[in-house]
Amino acid sequence: MKKYLIEFSTITKHCFLGILLCFSTTLVAQKNTAEVKKIDDAVSQLYKAMVNRNKDKLEELTMESLTYGHSSGKIENKKEYVDGVLNGGFQFSSITPVDQTITTSGKTGVVRHIFKGEGTNNGTPATVNIGCLLVFQKEGKQWKLLARQAYKL
Repeated sequence: MKKYLIEFSTITKHCFLGILLCFSTTLVAQKNTAEVKKIDDAVSQLYKAMVNRNKDKLEELTMESLTYGHSSGKIENKKEYVDGVLNGGFQFSSITPVDQTITTSGKTGVVRHIFKGEGTNNGTPATVNIGCLLVFQKEGKQWKLLARQAYKL
């Protein structure tokens, strides 16, 4: 009789641990899903700020140590990036991320997508179709752009 109680106890313990593992995995997945949503929102806000040339929002959504790489190879810091959006020759009328994926690792979020944009380049209608890698870092409760690298398709 004791032998069966020990075996049942061991089985019960393993089942409990399995249930606990499933529950904790679900909680991590839910938290990750919430963080992915926040990063997706940050991408949308950033692109909206670029279209609207909203200096305050651009500065709010980017880290002080931002490194912003264009598909041409040009690299800008935060000040140069914001100035380029506000005063540069290219004026976006729309920006759409296509085939976007977002992954997280702790306080780092990695976004990949095809950057499709429309606007004018020094007054001439123009479209943009490039690949884009964005790296966000969580600062407090907010995700901010730390790095961006675009590449020609």
